[in-house]
Amino acid sequence: MSIKVLVVDDSALIREVLGRMLTRDGDIDVVGTAVDPIEAREKIKQLDPDVVTLDIEMPNMNGLAFLEKLMRLRPTPVVMVSTLTKKGASETLLALELGAVDFVAKPSAEFQGGLDAFGAGLRDKIRAAAKSDVRGRSASRADVPKVKAPLKTAAAPEGALIAIGASTGGVEAIRAVLSELPADCPPVVIAQHMPAGFTGRFAARLDELCALKVAEAEDRMPLLPGHAYVARGDYHLRVEKSSGQLKCRLGQDGLESGHRPSVDVLFESVAKTVGPMAVGAILTGMGRDGARGLKLMRDAGAYTVGQSQASALVYGMPRVAFEEGAVVEQAPVEQIAAKLANALVKLKSAA
Repeated sequence: MSIKVLVVDDSALIREVLGRMLTRDGDIDVVGTAVDPIEAREKIKQLDPDVVTLDIEMPNMNGLAFLEKLMRLRPTPVVMVSTLTKKGASETLLALELGAVDFVAKPSAEFQGGLDAFGAGLRDKIRAAAKSDVRGRSASRADVPKVKAPLKTAAAPEGALIAIGASTGGVEAIRAVLSELPADCPPVVIAQHMPAGFTGRFAARLDELCALKVAEAEDRMPLLPGHAYVARGDYHLRVEKSSGQLKCRLGQDGLESGHRPSVDVLFESVAKTVGPMAVGAILTGMGRDGARGLKLMRDAGAYTVGQSQASALVYGMPRVAFEEGAVVEQAPVEQIAAKLANALVKLKSAA
């Protein structure tokens, strides 16, 4: 069964380019295109696509307003096609908060290699979106009781660390975990698959929503309690210890598990540098990045948790980690912060 896609973009050129790229491998079928949300609404009713690609800037109705309506009335997997600008990055993050599964940055026309890589990435994201559980997520959002006793403490001994990795659906999952963590928690390092140009905005958005101070990681930045550090797009983030202090190290060495930043690279450095003083969580995402690194963390004595299938938008990375024995336990995303905090409190009482 091929995946039915509706392409929504006001540019005829972009519609044509996306159509050509999506159909290249034969497992994706572009069943229709629309120039604006009004036409898109009719085509969705008529064609019942598995996935919609959506531009943010469009005539007659902004893509975000349309997305918000679509998620409320007819939850459908949506992949945003974004421009690489500051405004584009902010709007893309908002789209993910409203329920879009993922996004791609519009390709630049300069070089063919860029287009091929863009096409391959887009097809992968469409496949992940087709498997994602947006209806389940919309329903669970409606069910989540809003009032929850806040975590009182996640205090841990000196040298402790929290490591989190995610991919597709991770923007929302990371927000859910980080916003629950109290300000006294140890440093948090985060690898989320995201291109350059978006991670700075993502860190700034988390900083607005969380008790922690959240920043995009910089090379040799010291890791401080009550702070979280997001891996920079197109850079690996590692943790190292120098002069007794944990620090961020950024590198542009080769892709790992097809990614940079890679969750495996981050987790492996945490296993080596922090060992049993670390706690780790692997959240929603496609593929297997992070499973090997999390297994190394668990083998080094760290507490590890994986997001459960029912709460993961894409149960790929957490599934592989679970199957390979990398997680101590699985939990719904709304319980993960508490699980990490409990593990840290145990470290403190053992210290």
